[in-house]
Amino acid sequence: MLITSNNIPGGGIQLSGGGGGGFWSELLVATPPSITTVAFTALAGTALFAALLYTTSRGRLKSPWSRRKRKHALTPRQWKSLFTSDGKPRDGGVKFLKKVRSGGIDPCIRAEVWPFLLGVYDLNSSTEEREIIRTQKRKEYEKFRRQCRRFLKRINECSKGTSETSCIEDSGSPTKDSDSSSYEDVVSARESLSSEERSPDVEDSDDPSSALLEGDDVSGQATNTDASALNTESSDSDSSEDPEVIQASSSSEGREENDPDVPLKENISPSRTDLHPNQCSGENFATWQRIIRVDAVRANSEWIPYSPSQATVSELRACRAAEAVGLKDYDHLEPCRVFHAARLVAILEAYAVYDPEIGYCQGMSDLLSPIIAVVTEDHEAFWCFVGFMRKARHNFRLDEVGIRRQLNIVSKIIKCKDSHLYRHLEKLQAEDCFFVYRMVVVLFRRELTFEQTICLWEVMWADQAAIRAGIGKSAWSRIRQRAPPTEDLLLYAIAASVLQKRKLIIEKYSSTDEILRECNSMSGQLDVWKLLDDAHNLVVNLHDKIETPF
Repeated sequence: MLITSNNIPGGGIQLSGGGGGGFWSELLVATPPSITTVAFTALAGTALFAALLYTTSRGRLKSPWSRRKRKHALTPRQWKSLFTSDGKPRDGGVKFLKKVRSGGIDPCIRAEVWPFLLGVYDLNSSTEEREIIRTQKRKEYEKFRRQCRRFLKRINECSKGTSETSCIEDSGSPTKDSDSSSYEDVVSARESLSSEERSPDVEDSDDPSSALLEGDDVSGQATNTDASALNTESSDSDSSEDPEVIQASSSSEGREENDPDVPLKENISPSRTDLHPNQCSGENFATWQRIIRVDAVRANSEWIPYSPSQATVSELRACRAAEAVGLKDYDHLEPCRVFHAARLVAILEAYAVYDPEIGYCQGMSDLLSPIIAVVTEDHEAFWCFVGFMRKARHNFRLDEVGIRRQLNIVSKIIKCKDSHLYRHLEKLQAEDCFFVYRMVVVLFRRELTFEQTICLWEVMWADQAAIRAGIGKSAWSRIRQRAPPTEDLLLYAIAASVLQKRKLIIEKYSSTDEILRECNSMSGQLDVWKLLDDAHNLVVNLHDKIETPF
């Protein structure tokens, strides 16, 4: 329709095209030209304003983690109100997960809430069903610990009669493949990670096993290629332990069948067949056992203020816990750190038996330490760790497939968000983003404080729990203000931390090593909620462009 300003009887405006007439013809004919001009100008201005508003809001959607929008953490009272009379979370846990995503969890209820976030308990389970799960998982845990003790006993017997190396050969130790440069990158990164994780108050020269951290074993990981006959049925004769020493175990037999009395078991972990087709061998366990003990004794004490009950453990109880797992060389540690180290050893050994494809790799103790600081029962802490490792285990494969995939996603995010920064990284041959390797492996554990780490992990776990439960975009009200749940929130946060330093990187850094030093010096300098806020905006705007299948 064409509007012309030709003068016609009545002082109106003539319409041409589109058939003329109708409502608009009558309205315009009856309207003076000056009023019509003002009306159309106003409509155009309104349309322009709406377009600008839409563009602005799309570029900066409100985040649940922004300073203005962030809400309070989930409180004990709110937590109780989220359950029905039979103990089932209301609405399938949607409200619960929204609350955790936007504000985190009150420290006093974390031990109760984490098993739901980490898949130990289903979001539709009742109190009765969770009791069945708890009993079943405790038994599996105890079987794993008995298996660990059998391995340890055999290792000790071998070391008395003959040299340990001849009795238990490290036949599963990794060897260099044809891709020698890739292998050397892995070695270098692992050695760097292990050297940084040492507690500052433990001197390397005092530990005869310290060479394992810097030698050809790299990460203490040994992929089993020769299943051992040592993985026999569990005996109940040695099932009892000191009641004060919390165990950490689970047996290989426990997940082979679908028990009709435990309908939620599949939510805890992948099946044994899918997770690790190879069984744990005595050779591999001996290697993992040595590295686990080194890392456990070196664990830092940052957790102490957040776990008062464990911080005040008696010296007698700490020593008994250490003896139960065969921990030695801990005289320089205070009782609470001895107890913490003993718990690390128990659970990490049990996990190595549970998942022999991964076994133990340096950095895993960093992920477990916050869990056992919060969850006081070892069997519950173990299954929480299993849930955590469901995704994180790919960080510890020697072939680095999981790590390289994640680094590739970080690179894609930066490329889509900031082409200028990405071109600078290409110029420095750093577009593979290997400088954030440590952030990926230990999930920001070194760059954030203890409390900040937990806050980030809780939000990340809530996203993963939502996806696991099939809660997608449709369940999030006012989706324009909330990023959809993503399996890779951590990677968006890592990309956000790099983008926060874009100006410094572009203007001052001319080598990958300089960027690496910058990333490794972020410890204590990051605001976790600002980081989540920036990650949110990346998820909203780039989520559909970043493919993250695994």
